[in-house]
Amino acid sequence: MGDEQDLRGAADRSGFAGTEPTDSVGAEDTSLRGSAAWADAHLAAALAAWGIAHELMACDPALADTATFCEAYGIDPADSANTIVVAAKEDPPRYVACVALATTRLDVNRTVRTRLGARKASFATAEETRALTGMEIGGVTAVGLPEGLAVWVDAAVMTRGRIVLGGGSRRAKLVVEPAELLKVPGVVVVDGLARVVTAEGER
Repeated sequence: MGDEQDLRGAADRSGFAGTEPTDSVGAEDTSLRGSAAWADAHLAAALAAWGIAHELMACDPALADTATFCEAYGIDPADSANTIVVAAKEDPPRYVACVALATTRLDVNRTVRTRLGARKASFATAEETRALTGMEIGGVTAVGLPEGLAVWVDAAVMTRGRIVLGGGSRRAKLVVEPAELLKVPGVVVVDGLARVVTAEGER
């Protein structure tokens, strides 16, 4: 993709290209869970533990939401992947993390709900997402999620050369080749997890 060069350039300009994590998952300070510092350290530990090749981009927290981020940093939305937590409406609720390109819309009411085996499913609230993952909306990423939480990746994500994901906190973004996500425990690639959004609507 002229897009891939754009991603590399944006990461290089950030000053974070090639940053290697040094923490281990077992050594992090969970008393700070939910803070940006905790999210940054937690992500670094997970990246190191699973040997995920990556780059990190610095991001203004005020610009971390997908559409704003892509416009501000010149990233093609087709290379931006959102990690979205979905809840099965049960007591207690069950959760799954879904990864889909910004140019698509997660098919919650059909594919996700059916795979969950739930009568009803909906997006988790910001509060639920924060409590479950320790990450803020705009920073949620597929790497370093709680043990046992399934991660479903829309098959369209795997067709991109490189993708930009949340960076744990709102002050960073994670740039990886999609195949690197397969190193994350619990990841499953799912056909039709999301639908393409066009000017005329979904298809």
